Amino acid sequence: MRVVIAGGHGQIAMRLERLLTLRGDEAIGLIRNADQAGDLAAVGATAVVADLEKGTADDLVPELRGADAVVFAAGAGPGSGIPRKDTVDRAAAALVADAAEAAGIQRYLLISSLGANSEPPPGTGDVFAAYLRAKAASEADLRTRDLAWTILRPGRLTDEPGTGTVTLAAETGRGDISRDDVAAVLLALLDEPATARMTLDLIGGDVPIAEAVASLGA
Repeated sequence: MRVVIAGGHGQIAMRLERLLTLRGDEAIGLIRNADQAGDLAAVGATAVVADLEKGTADDLVPELRGADAVVFAAGAGPGSGIPRKDTVDRAAAALVADAAEAAGIQRYLLISSLGANSEPPPGTGDVFAAYLRAKAASEADLRTRDLAWTILRPGRLTDEPGTGTVTLAAETGRGDISRDDVAAVLLALLDEPATARMTLDLIGGDVPIAEAVASLGA
């Protein structure tokens, strides 16, 4: 399997790239900063420099062509302001989806966020509210496309070691989830075409990941 990961230097992306390459798949990470290429090489992935805020879909098509799937794992990240929540978390996701369509790739996984399915509650900080609205907009855009998309909404991310067990469903309620387990779930979703056109919440739980994903396609 050849998988292109947008936002290839992110913490979840790097974990997913390692999992892919460990089992013999090809992982290609789209990065903005060429200095990050060595980090991707260290996990066995190939780095491609692409600025998702300044480039065009046509720029990306040659890098995506021939891939089996695309995973959008990019994000403006902590410390970024409201404008970049829109240019990265919404606009860049749409840009990559445009490129995937033009390159003839059907499978597209989007990392979103718990809470993106409703208006931010009163008291939510302006920046985080903008982030949730950007994720909601990226989800809405993806649902209009003729792609085999899956939207994954992880809960609050932690750096705790993965447990290999999760709660994965259309609605889970609030909860934490380790980045290790998010990456492992993404890998399992790539292998399960029956999860196409599903929107899934993900938090920690007690169901083995393979079982949780397989049950969705049953």
